[in-house]
Parts: sequence; C-alpha cells; structure tokens
Amino acid sequence: MSKYRNIVWFLKAMQEYTRGGYETASRNFLAKDLSVNLDGQSFMITGANSGIGKATAMAIAKKGGTVHMVCRNKERAESAREDIVKEAGNNNIHVHILDLSETRKVWEFAEDFKSKHTSLNVLINNAGSMLNIREVNFEGLEKNFAINTLGVYILTKGLIPLLEKNTEPRVITVSSGGMLVQKLRITDLQTEKRMFDSTMVYAQNKRQQVVMTEEWARTYPRIHFSVMHPGWADTPAVVMAMPQLYESLRCRLRTPEQGADTVIWLAVSPAAARTPSGKFFQDRRMVPVHLPLAWTRYSREKARALMVRLETLAKRIQPSGGRSQLNSPAIETTGSLQDCIKKAA
Repeated sequence: MSKYRNIVWFLKAMQEYTRGGYETASRNFLAKDLSVNLDGQSFMITGANSGIGKATAMAIAKKGGTVHMVCRNKERAESAREDIVKEAGNNNIHVHILDLSETRKVWEFAEDFKSKHTSLNVLINNAGSMLNIREVNFEGLEKNFAINTLGVYILTKGLIPLLEKNTEPRVITVSSGGMLVQKLRITDLQTEKRMFDSTMVYAQNKRQQVVMTEEWARTYPRIHFSVMHPGWADTPAVVMAMPQLYESLRCRLRTPEQGADTVIWLAVSPAAARTPSGKFFQDRRMVPVHLPLAWTRYSREKARALMVRLETLAKRIQPSGGRSQLNSPAIETTGSLQDCIKKAA
C-alpha cells in the first residue's frame, strides 16, 4: 500500500506542485482577495528570514502589517529585516531569536511574548526541519519532531490566549503535500524503533500538523485555523534538505513568492476567513487530506490520542514556574519522556 501511495502521490505532485501547477491554479485567483490594508494588525512568522517565510513577511509588510520575525540566526534575520524595511517602507518589523529545536525555550518565548505584547492577529507556523541524520535536542527529543510537531504545538497553544483577544484571529501552519503518503502514527514519535528515513519522518510530522490543526479548530472556534501545502518551491530549505530533488526539478520549482501565495491568502484575505476552520489548502482552495484508496484515514480517537501525547510531552518540558495556558486532561508525567508517551496511550 505504501508503494501505491508513493506512486499516486508522485504523479499528483508532478502535475500540481510544480511551477506549472501554480500557474494553472492562479488563473482562478481573484486579485481583490489580497487588496487589503493591514495597518494596525500584527503577524508572527517563524522561519521568516528566507524562502517562503521571508516572502510572506515582505508581502504583509507591504500591506502595512506589523511583522514579528521569529528566526534562529540573528545575523540572517537582521539582514532579512533590512531588506523588508527597505523594500516595503515599513519600519514595524521586529526580530525575535528562537531555535525551535530547543523545546523549553519555545515555552519561554511564548510566555515572554505574551507579557510584552497586547495583540497578535495572526500566527504563521512556517519554520520546519528535515535533518537527514537522527539527532536529539537537550531534552532528548528527536529534532525533526521537536521542530515540526512539538515546537508548533507549544508555540501555538501558548499564544492562543493572546490571539483570542483579537477579532478574527488566524493560525496558519505550512505543512507539505508529502504528508499524503503517511498514515498517522501515534507511537514511536521519536523514531526510535524503526529505520530513520528523514523524508518519511518529515512527512509524518506534516501529517501530525494536519491533525493538530483539525483538533484545534474543534477546540478553539474563535480562531480560524488552517494548514497548507506551498508546492515545491526554490528555497534554501529545499536545496539543503533535498539536493537531488532540487537538481532534478530546479527548472520546474515555484518561486518563493508563488510558494507563499496561499500562506498570504490564508493570513489576510476575507475570502479565506469565510472558509471552514481546520482545513488543508493548496493554491487557495481546500483539498483532501487523504489520497483516494490510500488507507490513511484515522479515527477521532486516534487524533485525540496524539494531542494527549503532545500535551504530556509539552508539560513535561515546561520550565518550572511557567504560566501554562495549555489545557488538556490531567495525565501522569512522572518518569522518562518515553514513559510519558506510553502512559498517554
């Protein structure tokens, strides 16, 4: 079945995820959807110093929005900020340094941001990772999972109280169409029991992002949640993580701006706000989260189980004395992180 999924997905990808796929889809785009004034609105974008994140930050800055760039590297972040300020003519661009692989610091960042800012209209979870070798962070978590799944979980849940103070708040998570080849897996979140295949680990993390978005939409109806696939774009992340794909498809890759288009549409368009919360998007339209006949569907109980496990891990790593805003059923969190995962089953 996995072979079938991979074949069907690749055929779909070659038609839809390339630059040609974007150009075909964009014929139906409405220019008025992005004709908005964002003065007085604030946006947080992770991984905003390059690629899709920078293109998103640039577009929002040009429309007058206040942008909070959350980046790992200070030098590259400041350089990107200078570019955005110069081109957009908008000085309300702020740099925050955070390595999402350092899970405890994600907690600390969310709490610090809430203490210093009274408003956040939109959170864009753009930063991602595809490390080709299994590595663990200080807390003993596999780094791809820590960045792509648990970091997104903690940052989003931590900022929900601030988002809910605003009118029509939104959360957009940049996922990947690669998640279509993966069934939801709620055991072995750290990829300890199976061969480490970075591409499949990444796809599994992206499937987990889809599930998180669906569950958040049910739990927090005041916020519009969405998750999206940007297509295959020519970005530094693609060059670094998938050099063979980059070399073979370089002439067919989307530009960062094309990859960012649906992120921007979801973040600012009134039309996007009218779509149901919790859905998966590609090129400004809702698309299925499962391939036909691919046996990747999951029950609501399994989705809830994932959320419980993430909550368990998040609370386990929470700094002592932290002002947690995460609210889930009480779970015993004594013992090792691996024990915590098992006890949440």
